[in-house]
Amino acid sequence: MLGRRASTELAGTVPVFAALGDETRLRLVVRLCTGQPLSITQLAAGAGVTRQAITKHLHVLSDAGLIRGAREGREQHWRLEPRRLLEARRCLDLISHQWDEALDRLKAHLEGGN
Repeated sequence: MLGRRASTELAGTVPVFAALGDETRLRLVVRLCTGQPLSITQLAAGAGVTRQAITKHLHVLSDAGLIRGAREGREQHWRLEPRRLLEARRCLDLISHQWDEALDRLKAHLEGGN
């Protein structure tokens, strides 16, 4: 059973998981994991979608707190916000830990005959 804090933390990551649930957005995050800010032009290169579509995806990622944009001259450059990915990872670790505990209880029950 989740405690109140864990439940709140999980709820706070829902927008992150929703944003990452789209293949194009996930690919954009992977591209931004290099640590270098990238322009929409750079992000759209080889993506197979229009710059307008990339822009819409970037705004979804930004709304989820995964990336942030900053104007540099005439272009907007986008950078990864790793804090939100770390929060999502903590949630996945929590879920993984709970599954491990459930499997351990099942194993003990089956082996012990309880």
